[in-house]
Amino acid sequence: MTMDIYAVIDTNVLLSALLSKKEDAATVKVLDAVFDGRVIPLYHQAILAEYHEVLHREKFHLQENLIRKVIEAIRQFGVEVFPQPTGAALIDMDDLIFYEVAMEKRDDEAYLVTGNQRHYPFRDFIVSPAEMIAIIETAGRN
Repeated sequence: MTMDIYAVIDTNVLLSALLSKKEDAATVKVLDAVFDGRVIPLYHQAILAEYHEVLHREKFHLQENLIRKVIEAIRQFGVEVFPQPTGAALIDMDDLIFYEVAMEKRDDEAYLVTGNQRHYPFRDFIVSPAEMIAIIETAGRN
């Protein structure tokens, strides 16, 4: 019996995965895990809107079809979450929706995968891409 792994993927992780030249980069592996069903992404319309806005920034030169493919995969394979306000105050309040979506699904042991852990409170479910890969690999063995 495999356990479902739910995760909110921070925009910086997606961006890093799409810009990476290394197939074995942790961010690339996290995105691969979404595509192959090992991670069920959690999202909210505000998160999809941020993905759309950031990934379309001209400086990143990402192809439209690639952006669409990634956002559609998150929508298709993911679970939309409507979080309750947590009242948390974060360094960058734009990050609040990512935190609140993860908090809403803590009963399902949801994670928040980010390259900016310092932007969030210290919590064991807020993990780096490398830590997320370790969690996925451990779950795969159990």
